[in-house]
Amino acid sequence: MRLEYDFLVIGSGVAGLSFARVAAQYGRVAVLTKRGAEETSTSQAQGGIASVLDKSDSFELHVEDSLVAGAGQCRENAVRVTVEEGPQRLLELAALGCHFDVKSDGRYDLTREGGHSRRRIVHAGDITGKEVQRALLKHCRSLPQISFFEHSCAIDLVCDKRLPLGQGRCLGAYVLMEGGHIEAFHARQTVLATGGSGKAYLYTSNPDVATGDGLAMAFRAGARIANMEFFQFHPTCLFHPEAKNFLLSEAVRGEGGILRLRSGQSFMQNYHHQGDLAPRDVVTRAMDTEMKKSGDTHLLLDVRHLGQTFLKERFPNLLATCRSFGVDMVTTPIPVVPAAHYQCGGIDTDLDGHSTLPGLFAVGEVAHTGLHGANRLASNSLLEGLVFGHRAAMAAVAALQETQPGFEPIAPWIYKGKPDSFEGVLVRQNWEDIRRLMWNLVGIVRSDKRLLLAKRRLKWLREEIRAFYGEYVVTRDMLELRNIADVAYLIVECALLRKESRGLHTSQDWPNTLPSPQPDSFVQREP
Repeated sequence: MRLEYDFLVIGSGVAGLSFARVAAQYGRVAVLTKRGAEETSTSQAQGGIASVLDKSDSFELHVEDSLVAGAGQCRENAVRVTVEEGPQRLLELAALGCHFDVKSDGRYDLTREGGHSRRRIVHAGDITGKEVQRALLKHCRSLPQISFFEHSCAIDLVCDKRLPLGQGRCLGAYVLMEGGHIEAFHARQTVLATGGSGKAYLYTSNPDVATGDGLAMAFRAGARIANMEFFQFHPTCLFHPEAKNFLLSEAVRGEGGILRLRSGQSFMQNYHHQGDLAPRDVVTRAMDTEMKKSGDTHLLLDVRHLGQTFLKERFPNLLATCRSFGVDMVTTPIPVVPAAHYQCGGIDTDLDGHSTLPGLFAVGEVAHTGLHGANRLASNSLLEGLVFGHRAAMAAVAALQETQPGFEPIAPWIYKGKPDSFEGVLVRQNWEDIRRLMWNLVGIVRSDKRLLLAKRRLKWLREEIRAFYGEYVVTRDMLELRNIADVAYLIVECALLRKESRGLHTSQDWPNTLPSPQPDSFVQREP
């Protein structure tokens, strides 16, 4: 079977579907998802979408808030593009049937989150991402030009090998299909929209699919990777032995939630003038400091003063989920702990989603546009997916029209290796080793000594994984392990390049923030 498409989109979150719906007007689109199409980080986003829709707000204020949160590392042109094009993309999403909360007068019910100077967060209760995913997926499934391939895991990108690594055109990808066989997808334009890589850490708010697949594939193909040292840890994940990755939205603090020590004392006023509304990097470091001082495994988020009526109306999903774990947020402070949440670095792109590889685009969390800088402002992520998904689609359409018709040949996959009954044990052991290593050595606060130790251990683990990958039949678990090992390597390499503390990267050896930020940290695979 020869699978040929004008556009190959790997990933089905807000960025990938935003790209697909526009591109489908100009050609045939294949959308690959390694689980069901609805199982994405987008679906789990609670807070909302930041956009300037109120007269008391302005583009300049939103830009300034983003730049301040980004700690001097943002690319200002990326921030302005996102902020200024955001309202139009959001209104288009609403026109597709995405239902946001409105007031009695018909205006959007705007809320406020940490780091924002105005109420500008459009939301659908406390399940905004789920509603965005529903609306986009329903629309894209209705378009005959889009074909979905669910439970299909991309293995590697295929590039023209007649040119050196990093220069050959991307021609598509090899994909492990649901039935266990491997297909070559031929594409005139390939788009990575695979989301983040939080599963590289022991504690994360991310879903199981967030194993950095697109990032790792692009790196192996020779694309330039940027600023992976800036990994955002969300301050408030539910601390409970049975709660796998349940996030308490930034909007909880935006509506008045207070972080407290287990003794009941509030503490954020000691760390930042905005107190509990400080940017996430500040809040997370403060929590980490207080937990290390006290030896406590968690802290508390108190919303009791907001009252049952408000909590039931504003946060019905949070209220119900917390109660399912035996925590009634109406009467009891919620136990919380920081967890790996958002990848601010990624595949380096321009303002139209072009990576450094010809024919390869990247959009959403997997991409580094420069929007987030050293720290993402809350609710700018869904906004980025909408804006850059659209921009990349238009750029890919233009590129499609400039290229020669037809498809470059891709050699069929060569099946090799043997099945191994012990694979599950080995994968699980290496998986746990990497995630625990990253949590202990490459976490919220770092040191050169710990980073170098992590680098040495990762070198050995990656060599073992590569050997195992070449010897045995390809499986999804093995692919994900291989990818998080590469992602972990990229985080460590970028962290070692930065000789200062800035935003989400805090170093005990380089505690000062330089007057002017260092250049972006770039890593690229050598030929």
